[in-house]
Amino acid sequence: MSPRQLASAYSALCAMSLAVAVFFTLHGAWYVLAFSILEISAVGGAFVQFGRHANDHERILLMDNCLLVEVVRADRVRQFRLDPHATRIALPAKPGSAVALEANGIKVEVGRFLTEWKRREFAGELKSALAS
Repeated sequence: MSPRQLASAYSALCAMSLAVAVFFTLHGAWYVLAFSILEISAVGGAFVQFGRHANDHERILLMDNCLLVEVVRADRVRQFRLDPHATRIALPAKPGSAVALEANGIKVEVGRFLTEWKRREFAGELKSALAS
């Protein structure tokens, strides 16, 4: 969803929730308004959290003498330059954990956004690319 679409959806949700709450408040059920405000606040917080992490990603670039790993999480960009000849790849030790890349004392975990099957496939492809 784009930010504009998200804002439109949130506005429509707020309008509907408040309309129902005001109707019941006018008929004596004032606590519905309190729950409506609580609901709108919780959904708003969830949308803010979603918006912060909507562009999270990992990018891996293999060049002649460098394995460049870029990790973006919540507007924080970190780049790691690893020696492709010295890079070791460790498969996930337990389900849900990431693939570990390590070279010259630098350790980076990648594949966080992949399924377990795709992580293993990615690790195999990277191993063969680094070998050649």
